Amino acid sequence: MAAEVFWADMRTEKGKNLVDKVAALWRKAGFQRAIAPEDLVAIKIHFGERGNLAYINAVFARRVVELVKASRGKPFLTDSNTLYVGSRSNAVDHLQTAIENGFAYAVAGAPLIIADGLKGKDYYEVPVNGRHFQQVKISSAIYHADSMVVMSHFKGHELTSFGGTIKNLGMGCGSPSGKQMMHSDVLPEVQEEKCIGCGRCRRWCPAGAITVNEKASINAELCIGCGECTVTCPERAIKASFKSDPVVLQEKIVEFARGALKDKENKCVFFNFVTHVAPECDCNSWNDAAIIPDVGILASWDPVALDQASFDLANAQPALPGTRLDGHEGVKDKFLAISGYDGTPLLKYAEEMGLGTREYNLIKI
Repeated sequence: MAAEVFWADMRTEKGKNLVDKVAALWRKAGFQRAIAPEDLVAIKIHFGERGNLAYINAVFARRVVELVKASRGKPFLTDSNTLYVGSRSNAVDHLQTAIENGFAYAVAGAPLIIADGLKGKDYYEVPVNGRHFQQVKISSAIYHADSMVVMSHFKGHELTSFGGTIKNLGMGCGSPSGKQMMHSDVLPEVQEEKCIGCGRCRRWCPAGAITVNEKASINAELCIGCGECTVTCPERAIKASFKSDPVVLQEKIVEFARGALKDKENKCVFFNFVTHVAPECDCNSWNDAAIIPDVGILASWDPVALDQASFDLANAQPALPGTRLDGHEGVKDKFLAISGYDGTPLLKYAEEMGLGTREYNLIKI
């Protein structure tokens, strides 16, 4: 059966601004039903890398916070630490970046909790029985939350073609070592010039695959590719690998998304902001010019239908001149044209894994 996807465009008038439209979408979709009194409600949102300006404005998060409180829930804003070295790879830097980007309590009206703790090691292994993983590493604050509101910025992506709700759930709710599991079919490697031989990686390795004789060494036959060593090393001497087949990466993201939603049936709701659709991920410390006109804000109980509708609406827009779409005017799939990768395997596998349906009824409010 087709899922309902609600859409508010960018047009505004007196008494009906874009922030009000978020509330209108919430009411129209009946999202208040996902929240019981006293629920601890995770508002999963990307706080933006330092230097990137394409992320969702904190004022929208504040309205969602107000809506959750109106349903007597207890909201908190959250995201997981990153695998790569940047301004969000540990909770201290992550929180500082979030505050600099506007997500202070005075603005958002809710506390910030980094979902996987100080160094990304607070997670649970959740069974999913997927094509690639039997279990996945989900950040503890996501795992323990009673309800979840997922606010995603829909945009292009260098490896997955596009990113929306499913990527926000999968990659965004996984711990850093879980992100390594998704990103790579290649084992981590020690950069000897950086290694100080402290042995911390050896102590954390669950497979006993690391030995230290002045420098750390990884036994490829024993390594299980969990990525714990890449996160543990205080010198960042163990290089995380981002080499993976694009289709396999997309399917792994879906399996992590399945884990993030585990035991939260009818307790999760989703927004996609199809605005400032940049050609690349918000994890970069920059954002290129938007490739299409702003489409608006979409909402649904179904993450697959929501991403499919966002993808279709984005591709129906004209290409903006002076952007990465120059020379690709008239293409059917704008994200494929820019990235070189087809993003539809993610949608197909998400449907197969039971996350939702690609069939939708678009309801404009």
